[in-house]
Amino acid sequence: MKRVHNFSAGPSMLPLAVLEKAQADLPDYQGSGMSVMELSHRSGLFTDIITNAEKLLRELMNIPDHYKVLFVQGGASQQFAAVPLNLMKNGKADFVNTGSWSKKAIKEAKKYLDVNVIASSENENFTYIPTVHKDMIDPEADFVHITTNNTIEGTAYHEIPDTGNVPLVADMSSNILSEEIDVSKFGVIYAGAQKNIGPAGLTVLIVREDLIGNATPQCPTMLDYQTHSDSDSLYNTPPTYGIYIAKLVFEWLKDLGGLQAMQARNEKKAALLYDYIAVSDFYSSPVKEESRSIMNIPFIIPGRDLDGEFVKEAQQEGLETLKGHRSVGGMRASIYNAMPVEGVEDLIAFMKKFAENHQ
Repeated sequence: MKRVHNFSAGPSMLPLAVLEKAQADLPDYQGSGMSVMELSHRSGLFTDIITNAEKLLRELMNIPDHYKVLFVQGGASQQFAAVPLNLMKNGKADFVNTGSWSKKAIKEAKKYLDVNVIASSENENFTYIPTVHKDMIDPEADFVHITTNNTIEGTAYHEIPDTGNVPLVADMSSNILSEEIDVSKFGVIYAGAQKNIGPAGLTVLIVREDLIGNATPQCPTMLDYQTHSDSDSLYNTPPTYGIYIAKLVFEWLKDLGGLQAMQARNEKKAALLYDYIAVSDFYSSPVKEESRSIMNIPFIIPGRDLDGEFVKEAQQEGLETLKGHRSVGGMRASIYNAMPVEGVEDLIAFMKKFAENHQ
């Protein structure tokens, strides 16, 4: 069996142990004679899957009892519309603009309410996370929206803003489960699964209960948080196989020691790569040090037109999907939870060899 180190920003690699477990279960799940993909979403077997998935996620993230965990479809991008349609009261919201996904969330929200961009790093090509103080926030805003990790730009929040009584909403798609967080600081957390949770098609929502049941009259039924809360994520057929894989990933994380252990491993991986780039006279990081992500690490080769050659030679070494996003250029190594330390070590070894051959 050939396995590569997949540095894709998403869909990203999954833990091999999870894939092997899913493979073993594929034709016959727990003696049912059916695959999980064939199980009724209202069957006892699937009820156990979704119930245990929620239980494990609550345990891993220490989610308070007064928050709902919902498993929905539509990706994080669908939440760009769902959030204002569920939280809108005064018709205005504050946003922090830190990159491509923030800009898309802002554009969508403007269809429904007045958007105030209270801070932005666009002036320096999104290479840092701007500071947000409580006095910058409109106390009458319906919510404050942030993107906690910027997949394309390689920046991340290392201190969560205090928004006072205004609910904080976070797109956490690319760093959920990568480190310990205090869920109680947020009103809504949403995340597409295809980076740290499971396959594309599943979206995880964590919503404070007092923010449920306030959707606008024009909110579609399938975007109303009340719909999914009342039905325990079973209003219609959910992404059943995605939820099953997510459960296996949650079990894998728990076996590793939970988010504290995962965070330590992620910080080690990121430090290895950032430290090498820092001492190299061939590569450099375009991101300001205090804002650097531990999940997505862009790097460039200044003054050289070698990006295409780097990506091509890396593929030959089993290092896949290192091309940077077209809006940024260069290279990008996405080192989500499933990426082993050895993958980063192999990348660094290749980077050293490539630099020696192209000096």
